[in-house]
Amino acid sequence: MLYWFLKYLALGPLLRVIFRPFAEGLENVPSEGPVILAVNHLSYSDWLFMPLVMPRRVTFVAKAEYFEAPGVKGWLQKKFFGGTGQVPIDRTSGSSAAGALKTQLRLLSEGEVCGIFPEGTRSHDGKLYRGRTGVARVALEAKVPVIPVAVINTDVIAPPGKIFGRFARPGVRFGEPLDFSRYEGLEGDRFILRAVTDEIMYEIMNLSGQEYVDLYAQDAKKRDKERADAERKAEEKAAVDEVWDEIAE
Repeated sequence: MLYWFLKYLALGPLLRVIFRPFAEGLENVPSEGPVILAVNHLSYSDWLFMPLVMPRRVTFVAKAEYFEAPGVKGWLQKKFFGGTGQVPIDRTSGSSAAGALKTQLRLLSEGEVCGIFPEGTRSHDGKLYRGRTGVARVALEAKVPVIPVAVINTDVIAPPGKIFGRFARPGVRFGEPLDFSRYEGLEGDRFILRAVTDEIMYEIMNLSGQEYVDLYAQDAKKRDKERADAERKAEEKAAVDEVWDEIAE
């Protein structure tokens, strides 16, 4: 109930008036039945704008900690995350990955639309990164189609590390459903999981127009941070050396 209240009466109308989000390919999303939406991840606002243009409810899995904080703040946080289409990861499965899989399979068995960010984390530079194979495992085990989805301009509105950047019109492009029934029974084959995931990411790339990097986003963030730190240290050393050269003269 809170989900629809926020979408149609509280938060949704305000976002529509201010940002005027557009959608392309909505006819590719079935009006009923389970389906996975595999979405690129540019900004924390992705899970606001993408469901906003969808007539059906979209559900994402989120860390259980978001739903377990104590006090009034914790209660408000739990209501907000639940009201914006997020459910906690099942913690009875031993690990967060197994819990996320179990939760997503349950949602799909109930006929829900399940949103998944295959990159696992937000892109820090606007590029599209290698997908995690969890999306393939869910698709094969649940035996449901996958719709590649590209969000556009959300990183302009809310760049990494900022609450708000600058105004832009966000958009969402829905691709044609991908059917992986030919791989039925092979959900335990890591090569099949990688092939399925790469096919999904290729379609997302075509929809988004992003540059693709065959590297996990977390590894790319670490690499770029180390590179930036090395450049900063080199600049600092060069500055110190220049001072000593001037003293020596």
